[in-house]
Amino acid sequence: MPRLTLLALMLLLASPPDRAAPDLGVPSKTGLVVCTSSPACDAGASVLARAGNAVDAAVATAFALAVTHPSAGNVGGGGFMIVRTPSGELTAIDYREKAPGAATRTMYLDADGKINRSLTNAGYLAPGVPGAVRGLQTAHTRFGKLPWKDVVMPGVLLAEQGFPVSAGLARSLNSALQRGMAKFPASVAAYGKPGGGKWAQGDRIVLADLGRTLRAIATDGPDAFYKGWIADRIADDMKANGGLITKSDLAAYEAKVRTPVRGTYREYEVISMPPPSSGGVTLIEMLNILEPLALKSKGLLTAPALHLQIEAMRRAYLDRARHLGDPDFVEVPVARLTSKDYARTVAATIGADKASRSADLGRDIVTTPQEPDETTHYSVIDRHGMAVATTTTLEGSYGSHVVVKGAGFLLNNEMGDFNPKPGATNLTGDIGTPANVIDPGKRMLSSMTPTMVVRDGKVVLITGSPGGRTIINTVLAIVLGVTEYGLTGREAVDMTRMHHQWLPDDVTIEATGVSDATIARLRSMGHRVRTQGRQGDAHSIWVSPDGTPYGINDKRTPDSKASVPAHLTAPTGGQ
Repeated sequence: MPRLTLLALMLLLASPPDRAAPDLGVPSKTGLVVCTSSPACDAGASVLARAGNAVDAAVATAFALAVTHPSAGNVGGGGFMIVRTPSGELTAIDYREKAPGAATRTMYLDADGKINRSLTNAGYLAPGVPGAVRGLQTAHTRFGKLPWKDVVMPGVLLAEQGFPVSAGLARSLNSALQRGMAKFPASVAAYGKPGGGKWAQGDRIVLADLGRTLRAIATDGPDAFYKGWIADRIADDMKANGGLITKSDLAAYEAKVRTPVRGTYREYEVISMPPPSSGGVTLIEMLNILEPLALKSKGLLTAPALHLQIEAMRRAYLDRARHLGDPDFVEVPVARLTSKDYARTVAATIGADKASRSADLGRDIVTTPQEPDETTHYSVIDRHGMAVATTTTLEGSYGSHVVVKGAGFLLNNEMGDFNPKPGATNLTGDIGTPANVIDPGKRMLSSMTPTMVVRDGKVVLITGSPGGRTIINTVLAIVLGVTEYGLTGREAVDMTRMHHQWLPDDVTIEATGVSDATIARLRSMGHRVRTQGRQGDAHSIWVSPDGTPYGINDKRTPDSKASVPAHLTAPTGGQ
């Protein structure tokens, strides 16, 4: 029996004698895949069952998610992956989308110089050049064990043969078809219910065009996407509808192998994604600020502890706005922002019981004095200890809502992650700082934060989340839960989450788990607090002190699952 945390032990002692032991998650020493879609988790676990490693399973899960989780699982988007080998070698793979060659810094401004958000919310001007397929190839080439075709084929067969629609997917598809997809005939053709009507739980959905695309990627390799007939379909669709992505843009796309950012928190090492993700730098800066402030002594989810977390968020997100962008285009001071010395100077500006004003802290970049998304994460570990943390995205739910005609996949709307109006940073949250303005071939800033926590050379936690700018704070909460408060992975993932992003100067807290008195106390300190529904979707793996990995699917999403490789067999080719 793994060692129980103090909180878990108290709950157990307070329960009736016949009460079941606390839920620690799904245990497995033969490997785990934890993600938001049950069929996709099973696809990844089936690859582990055939002696594939964690990267093989991650690639299989990614292509399966492109089928079963269309709002975010993708081939028409991008993402980030952290790989840790059993020997401790660390690699970050950046397959973030890039601006097309014809992109300009003012392409989303109207004639009056105002941001036209409809152009980045949906349609053919919204997508960046997709990076997912090339990034997954890069990971597989460096670390994969099974043949490429074998790890793509589970997704192919899910698309070609179909799978049962869950209640959640039915609601999601019906909403998307009624709203964002309605104006795009190819999207309705791809995802509309045959014969009309609404999708219902238990219906079987077959995605034939997507299956054809995935089969080409499986048999002909990623060049089918970037240089072959799929690239032709993307380029033709773009040209016909006023989009910017060309076949040359696709052929020139490369994934980047980067060095993860690393920090420490007490006796733990924290490993996360470097720029162009802002996640790792911002996460480590917040942890460095909080480390000397003795959060545990102030209690779990108390007003004094939450106040300090908010103030750390406020300052780290300000640095995110000032400095973070694509390191191939701008100089990002990663070493300074992630240093303990810098964090000490930042922490010294935090008052013990009074909220700071975000506009005052950032007066050097706030220019306009006015008052006041869809991603998925999955975690994998194999029997040998290889660990993978992956976060992928289309940006908004269903991305641009555009399905490439004849190819069956959705394109992202990631161009909206650039700063759309250079020089304009206002109190509502628009950022206009130079580091993340649009340039041809540049990767837009991201908040994706695939993260691992290691202690004594062994993985303790694999985590990450969707949620736009909330992602980093969701990951912060889970990392603090495990490292500061000694919670189990299940307790840390289930714990109430909170968000502050510098501007707008507001705090959001999940509606359950924090008392009215605590919220009132935060407000009395000067924080503008409001409660909301769920924040994030953090499918994680936690390794208990006795070395047992536990799959922690986030119960905030009903279709999520922790899959183990037993009794699952991956298809190897089909006909």
